[in-house]
Amino acid sequence: MAAARDRIRTLTPLERVGLPAIMVVADLNVFLRGWAAYYRHGNSTRAFKDLDRLAFERVSRLIARKHGSRSWRRGMVDLIESRSTLGLYRMAGTVLYRSAHASG
Repeated sequence: MAAARDRIRTLTPLERVGLPAIMVVADLNVFLRGWAAYYRHGNSTRAFKDLDRLAFERVSRLIARKHGSRSWRRGMVDLIESRSTLGLYRMAGTVLYRSAHASG
């Protein structure tokens, strides 16, 4: 988890404010999809929700800085109001649970 949080932070630094937000989200999505695919087996729902929240807050903070605001809530409003949330990948719904009756 610590490695995933660090990776999300390195992919969303405030120095990338000059880039279009959709490019930052695209780079972040590559990591999130890979992480989710590797760790989706088992009981990882809570961890995925925590990482989803961190990614959302980091992108919100980046968008807020882009608009000249220091509060990440300004970016959160913009991110929510963009109907697709800029395509930010959500890991929370990707967990696969094994059935108690599954073989092998």
